[in-house]
Amino acid sequence: MLLPFFYFKIPLKIYLISLYSNFYSHHYFSFMNNNFVRSMLLCFVISISTFSAYGQDEDMETFRNFQLSFTRVSDAYSKFNDSLKKDFKKQGVTYPCKDIFLRVFKSQNEMELWARNDENGDYKLIKNYRICALSGILGPKRFEGDRQVPEGFYFIEDFNPKSDYYLSLLLNYPNYSDIKMSNNQKPGGDIYIHGGCVTVGCMPMTDDVIQEIYVACMNAKISGEAYIPVQIYPVRFNKTGLNFLGKSYPQDMNKQKFWVNLKENYDYFEKYHRLLPVMYTPDGTYAN
Repeated sequence: MLLPFFYFKIPLKIYLISLYSNFYSHHYFSFMNNNFVRSMLLCFVISISTFSAYGQDEDMETFRNFQLSFTRVSDAYSKFNDSLKKDFKKQGVTYPCKDIFLRVFKSQNEMELWARNDENGDYKLIKNYRICALSGILGPKRFEGDRQVPEGFYFIEDFNPKSDYYLSLLLNYPNYSDIKMSNNQKPGGDIYIHGGCVTVGCMPMTDDVIQEIYVACMNAKISGEAYIPVQIYPVRFNKTGLNFLGKSYPQDMNKQKFWVNLKENYDYFEKYHRLLPVMYTPDGTYAN
């Protein structure tokens, strides 16, 4: 069995559509052969979907107004929204964009912002940001207090407009893989992309940089992107990066095995400029 990336966070709309699809296609229950029952279920799914979309619009308006009620966010929006629009336009991507993702390379202290116009398009590199500093060493986070920056596939779970570190974006660490492979009693948590340029296990930016990233992500969420992906790698898995890992961690088979697992997603994106869905096997391995 494969587990989806949002694990225990399946939106009702998606669940109902999936339920209808399964019933209709596979006839799990004999009464589904009745056209009337089938039609009623479809109408119910469509009604729920419409209600959900309406509610989401209201929620996003509330989210937008709440965020912009904070001076730090409104100042960031005024300062960077127009320049972000120009950056996206240079790559032929509409802004605000509802399909963005962030890709991090720990050894290079780099964070990339990618975007595309729709699910059928290829992602375009919009901008590359410098991470101030990273604590720990290469390798995944495995327990609370290890000062490690996680590695793997995450999404932005929350926006904090009144962070102690100017502005911050919370990742959904620990994900299912982390829970299965880490100290499941104390895997740690509170992993942020934030300002302030200081860290113990997070990804710190200058205040100017976090303002720009925050605005891009906020606009994506308002535009309909519920789960903004964040991929965190130890290195770029090219020849140079692989040689570095081989020389630096030749005896660490657990890390080597984990990195081989991550590399499959990295290679797919490098080839197609598209993302694989994040799925897990029951033991916590990413199922690519």
